[in-house]
Amino acid sequence: HVCLIVLILGVCSAGSHFIPFHGSLWFHCSCHTAGNMSSIPVPPPKCLQKPLVVPHRHMFGPGPSNVPPRILKAGANPVIGHMHPEIFEIMNDIKSGTQYMFQTHNSMTFAVSGTGHTAMECAIFNAVEPGENVLTAVNGIWGERAADMAERIGTCSASDRTVVSLQALAKYRPVLLFLAHGESSTGVLHPLDGIGLLCHKYNCLLLVDSVAAIGGAPLHMDQQEIDILYTGSQKVLNAPPGTAPISFSARACQKIFNRRTKPVSFFLDLKWLANYWGCDGKPSRVYHHTGPVTAFYSLRESLAVLAEEGLEKSWERHQEVAEYFHAGLENMGLKLFVKEKKARLPTVTTIVAPRGYDWKEITAYIMKTHNLEISGGLGPSVGLVLRVGLMGCNSSKVHVDMVLAALKDAMKHCHENKL
Repeated sequence: HVCLIVLILGVCSAGSHFIPFHGSLWFHCSCHTAGNMSSIPVPPPKCLQKPLVVPHRHMFGPGPSNVPPRILKAGANPVIGHMHPEIFEIMNDIKSGTQYMFQTHNSMTFAVSGTGHTAMECAIFNAVEPGENVLTAVNGIWGERAADMAERIGTCSASDRTVVSLQALAKYRPVLLFLAHGESSTGVLHPLDGIGLLCHKYNCLLLVDSVAAIGGAPLHMDQQEIDILYTGSQKVLNAPPGTAPISFSARACQKIFNRRTKPVSFFLDLKWLANYWGCDGKPSRVYHHTGPVTAFYSLRESLAVLAEEGLEKSWERHQEVAEYFHAGLENMGLKLFVKEKKARLPTVTTIVAPRGYDWKEITAYIMKTHNLEISGGLGPSVGLVLRVGLMGCNSSKVHVDMVLAALKDAMKHCHENKL
């Protein structure tokens, strides 16, 4: 017979205000055991009594990429406290590495605890208030996602499926323009030159998603007048998913820190994150959340790898490998989804789904026979394309040859409907 006493210190909702109350509630329960009957009704799952088995696989889809041994080893270092000075030093390294990768001097540069979606929400939730206008340039699924997020906080969101223009900025008068630099769903690399300057003429901030492109295609945050830029850890950086580097310009910070209302998310509130990452100039850091310290180790090491190779060499390598891959595909008789060469993303290639074939059968055959992942379309490109990602350590001619051989084999053995 057990008597459980619970003291609750909570809040009651009264309209839009929260009133604290103090008190105690008494709960009485009884648990009976008879014979060998267990007091725990849910037994230990049998699946957890088996050892964990994860296969090695060639990750040549649009992400995540393979993680090289050096970065895996970094992530296996001992866990220490998320407020320890050694962690702060690692976080400072991440900040410096991100400034190099983004080519920015912004002090408000750090990594969000979460994937690229988290960084997208961090940018939108901080930069935009209810009732303001947001313009999204839609060249694939990520523009659609940005519009969805903006609408959730009560903004007036408009999508422009054409080239970003004076007319669109003048018509909608947005406070924020979203643009995907590397659109992984369609394989499009969007030009950035001149757009930031255009936005600033209309008092509009420029937000750029470079999750699928950073490190693999040229980008200069400061020179191109980008106000908010973010990426993910799992693409060219070859780190495990779960951290998202982000940077805010002084212009963006001025708007954000003069908001009339609090951001809708406490977890993504820039004031709190700025302090946790030592970006606000204050002498001490205050607890905000428990940072994923082992993910920070991996991200720090991946940025070190990029710095050792050098940005320009990484850009050149990805472009050279992409062109080699595109030539091989065309020699096979396959067509590239993005016709204009300058508009092709060098990290993720979209191939027109071969006529007469089931793209699902092709990807499944390649996975089963070659232990190699390539993907179908996403969002607006579903059923239209195959997507191949060659990013970071995976961007090599050796890996291109593996993919080409796998595609040739699949088209030879998969069912072709000639009708």
